[in-house]
Amino acid sequence: MSMGNLFNAFDVSAAGLSAQRARLNVISANLANVETTRTPEGGPYRRRTLQVTGAGDAANSDLFQKLLSAQRHLGVDIEKTSARHLDNPGLVSLTDESRGLQYGVVADEDTPMRMEFDPGHPDANEDGYVEYPNVEVVREMVDLMAASRAYEANVTVLNATKAMLRKALEI
Repeated sequence: MSMGNLFNAFDVSAAGLSAQRARLNVISANLANVETTRTPEGGPYRRRTLQVTGAGDAANSDLFQKLLSAQRHLGVDIEKTSARHLDNPGLVSLTDESRGLQYGVVADEDTPMRMEFDPGHPDANEDGYVEYPNVEVVREMVDLMAASRAYEANVTVLNATKAMLRKALEI
C-alpha cells in the first residue's frame, strides 16, 4: 500500500469539510440578507445556493456512475459494496480527480420574491407593496442544521481515520 492510498480518507473528508464550510457561508449570507430590499445590482437580495461539483468529468469520477456503467455493459453485480468485491477492481478505482471539488454560488432566479404591504417603506411600489428577498428563514435554518451535521460527520470520519492509523502504528 502506498502512502498516497493511506491518506485518501483524509483527503476525502477534507474536501467534505471544505464544501460544508462553503455551504454554511452561503446560508449565513442568506440569513443576513433576509430583509435586504435594495442591493448594488438593483432590486432585493436573491437567495443564493452553493453548487458543488466534482472536478473533471463527473461521469468518469463518480463511483456510482462507474458501478452503474459496469452493471449495464459488463453485467457486474452492483449490490457489492466495495471495489474489492468486484472481479475487475480497475472499474471503480478512484483517482485524485474524484476528490477535487468545484464550488459555484448561484442566485435563485426561479423562486418569486415575497411581496408585503408596507406603504411607508422607501422601496414600496405605487400600490404600497415592498418586494422582499426570496429567502425563507425556516428553510435556511433546516439547511444550516443539515450542513452543520454533515460537517460534524466529516470531522468524525477524520477522527476515526486518525485513530485507525494510530492503532496501525502500534502493531
